[in-house]
Amino acid sequence: MKKRSSGFFILAGFFMLFVLFLYGPTITIAILSFQGPGGGLTFPMQGTSLHWFRQLFAKQAVGDFGAALVRSLMLGTMVMITTLVFSLLAGMAFRKRFTGSSVIFYLALASLIIPSILISLGIGLMFDRMDLTPQWFSSGFGSHLTWTLPFGLLIMFAVFNRFNPAYEMASADLGASDWQTFRFILLPLLAPSLLGVALFGFTLSYDEFARTLMTSGSFNTLPLELFAMTTNVTTPVLYALGTLTTLVSLACILITIILVRLLRRSLTKTA
Repeated sequence: MKKRSSGFFILAGFFMLFVLFLYGPTITIAILSFQGPGGGLTFPMQGTSLHWFRQLFAKQAVGDFGAALVRSLMLGTMVMITTLVFSLLAGMAFRKRFTGSSVIFYLALASLIIPSILISLGIGLMFDRMDLTPQWFSSGFGSHLTWTLPFGLLIMFAVFNRFNPAYEMASADLGASDWQTFRFILLPLLAPSLLGVALFGFTLSYDEFARTLMTSGSFNTLPLELFAMTTNVTTPVLYALGTLTTLVSLACILITIILVRLLRRSLTKTA
């Protein structure tokens, strides 16, 4: 067995520190959320229980996390579907060069360069000048799309750059229509990538704070409600809420990975 060099252990130690720095706060919050009824916001822990998770579903003196969670899930689903559809259509459109394609491409990516808070402010001001009331399902929805669509477009462009058009040509030679080729050839092959776009769309919207700050109107999404609660709530119920929202994000990622593997296995059997 080849002996490891000292450089390997230095880099491994650096990587472990990086992982600890990245996930340490989340793990700490998760541990503290399982304290007993007399627990506080810091160590040492005062017993262990699910008390603070049960408190989440009780009437809160401050905040309405239940309604905020529902709004975030609904908004995330809306953004996910829209991002998925438009990214797929744009990816197919950009397979051929057309007049103004470069301008449209760079305009689509411009929102990644502009600070998120300015996007939120700009959309909020636009609704105000148009005498429209900002709402999480209108202005907030549009604001989130400026964040998720560029990522979806970049993924689909990368996928189509590596896509072999021979499959479509073979389908056309066998007499299939454009719709049949799309439905039975193109869509199954793109399915794993489309799931990735959907995951990006949902998770980026679900956790977004800055672009929602001035576009959500009178009703908070979960990140805004969580931020508001940090100034008033002084019990581990706040940690329980953070743990629960993290589990929702991890569940979305796990479901997507399972679906991608099932799709790949199905495509392998079909081939």
